[in-house]
Amino acid sequence: MPLSTYLLLALTHPNEFRTLVQYKLWHSSTRELETDPTSGWERESMRKCWAFLDMTSRSFAAVIKELEGGLARTICLYYLVLRGLDTIEDDMTLDPDYKQRLLRAFHKHTTTPGWTFTESGPNEKDRQLLVEYDVVVAELLLLPPAELTPILDIAAKMGNGMADFALRPAGHAVEGQAEYDLYCHYVAGLVGEGLSAIFAASGKEGASLARQLVLSNSMGIFLQKTNVTRDVCEDAEEGRFFYPATVYAPYGFPTPREMCPTSHEEKDVPQGALWVQSAMVANALTHAPDALEYLRLLKNQSVFNFCAIPAAMAVATLELCFMNPGMFVRNVKIRKAVAADLIMRSKNPREVSLIFREYARKIHARMLPHDPNFMKLSVVCGKIEQWHEHAYPSFVQLPSSGSMTVRTQDPRGAVFVAEEKAASDERRRRQLDEVRRKMAEKGMPTPGTVGSPLQSDAYTREAMMWVVGIMLGFLVVGSGLAYWTLWYAGRL
Repeated sequence: MPLSTYLLLALTHPNEFRTLVQYKLWHSSTRELETDPTSGWERESMRKCWAFLDMTSRSFAAVIKELEGGLARTICLYYLVLRGLDTIEDDMTLDPDYKQRLLRAFHKHTTTPGWTFTESGPNEKDRQLLVEYDVVVAELLLLPPAELTPILDIAAKMGNGMADFALRPAGHAVEGQAEYDLYCHYVAGLVGEGLSAIFAASGKEGASLARQLVLSNSMGIFLQKTNVTRDVCEDAEEGRFFYPATVYAPYGFPTPREMCPTSHEEKDVPQGALWVQSAMVANALTHAPDALEYLRLLKNQSVFNFCAIPAAMAVATLELCFMNPGMFVRNVKIRKAVAADLIMRSKNPREVSLIFREYARKIHARMLPHDPNFMKLSVVCGKIEQWHEHAYPSFVQLPSSGSMTVRTQDPRGAVFVAEEKAASDERRRRQLDEVRRKMAEKGMPTPGTVGSPLQSDAYTREAMMWVVGIMLGFLVVGSGLAYWTLWYAGRL
């Protein structure tokens, strides 16, 4: 941002200016690829791959580079493989039959030394990646088998799924919700599954993460549906229609293109377009609880940041799109200061959950009672609120320093404390019963019997009372003897 922009921001939005200054001062990248021995920078082919990552990624390049050790390089290559696959799928200049054959065989080309593709349309923004794809192949072949296998497996599944959709007639829309979910699974849900497998194979996360297919799928689909919701007009201009026909057809739109006015004026956006938009936002938010649950499973901080930051950006983007006619006339993006604040806050699962709850409440506050999707939106926003309260109860206070405290003034807090005490007493009783059982097996006196080395609480209290009584008796007798001695000595 130029200096004049910062000055204007300081005058018009001082809080955002402060956030950007904090971000610039305290959140600069600590990763230097040129000197990192795990980045592969010493090889020209890997340097080219890093350059392609910067060229093709609008938002993931920075978080990928922050991943620990060699995991950054692996995820960089994984991203480039899927970006190459996506470039072929998006290319509307290719013959559909030829395209589907390319997509189905792409995972094989990915391990064919020297393979490149030069037939992409001249307007495809990422065509150069395929023109020089041989550098990606060369680097992939250097990966350990445990990390290469999930990349090729996901590329094969995704390529076949994309090929099935590529066989549809040009301009054919997604028909219904099931088809929409299937498409998002192929292009994004599988990405999530592959990432989980790579995280587990790298040792940064536990092996069990690779088996969390449902949560991994939901995380990917949540991000994809956010992009689909926001990019409706951009996709429509290219002849790609990802909104389900069952969502927009009831409002009289033959295709999503009719929702985007040619005048590029917000006042010309049809009212029905906003109802379609609210339905898409509600549908995307249904995956939010699973996405939050997935983030709770992550243990490595760099892996968590990699997943949490895009998720926080996604929920903020959905809130920006909601009931915003500007989405249909221009490319809307969250403000840079908001993005910087989200990046700085997305450091732990609880804070990300608070971000989701915050934006869900903003969406709920702007809902209209006459919106046909009013109940759906109410339910999904309520589920986000419910998930947060279940995972991070509001009656539990987490101070900046010190231990956790429970607000017993809250009835739930009182119940929680009572249940914890009951559970503690039950554990103590079971431990005592287990000690008694083992002592009985060995023929030793059990607690509560004569000669037992263990005493019950009541017996211990009684014994202490006797000891204290005897000591007091000695004290009284001793004091009396001392007094008598002194008195008698005085008489002499």
